Amino acid sequence: MTQDHRHESILTLLKQRGSVTIEELVDYFKVTPQTVRRDLSHLSERQKLRRHHGGAGPISSIENTSYQTRKIMDLEAKEKIAAHVIKMIPNGSSLFINIGTTTETIARALLNHENLQVVTNNLNVAAILGVKKDFSVLIAGGEVRSRDGGVIGEATEEFINQFRMDFGIIGISGIEDNGSLLDFDFREVKVAQAIIKNSRRVLLAADNSKFGRYAMVRLGNIDQAHDVITDSMPPKSIQTILNNHDVKLHIV
Repeated sequence: MTQDHRHESILTLLKQRGSVTIEELVDYFKVTPQTVRRDLSHLSERQKLRRHHGGAGPISSIENTSYQTRKIMDLEAKEKIAAHVIKMIPNGSSLFINIGTTTETIARALLNHENLQVVTNNLNVAAILGVKKDFSVLIAGGEVRSRDGGVIGEATEEFINQFRMDFGIIGISGIEDNGSLLDFDFREVKVAQAIIKNSRRVLLAADNSKFGRYAMVRLGNIDQAHDVITDSMPPKSIQTILNNHDVKLHIV
């Protein structure tokens, strides 16, 4: 069994049992404890599971990883995704950019563009892009979430609904095997839904760690995107959804 297949099997066992021990995995896969520990460390780093003494359990579906941790997680993948996304954005475009460390990475990559019109509910994105004199950056009003600079709430949603933009650049916390887009904050989800509704083209940017990751609030489905940009091939079920709905998959 390859390492990738073993990782998939570990996550399947975790779903079935709720938790797994190192001893159980050693017996199941007929490998050494060191191999299992490496597997669990790899999956933990990619936010697929939560390690504990002697085994592992599921990632919380009600609380996101801290913002500072997410900023450095999978940074190389996020930068590759950003480099591809900006090639899809012509100079002179209008775009929404929502909350997330992936979208902030994309914002930094956009600094070499010209004459962009940007509406965002992310204070960090506004700070990144606001330095360009030829950019028009509008920040949505609402409640500022102190942990990550996200702006959320009914006022934010109403502000977003005043615009119709060329592109909506969306980041997400998790993508279930049935294509459900998942996040942790209901108020943030409502704003993201408004961005999707008011964008002519929706670009979903998500590194591979988001596939199979759970959160408690459903934002929508991956079939609402026009393009999905990620760093490795998603699960077969996701590929089928994308093919059936003519969503273009970009592997960077």
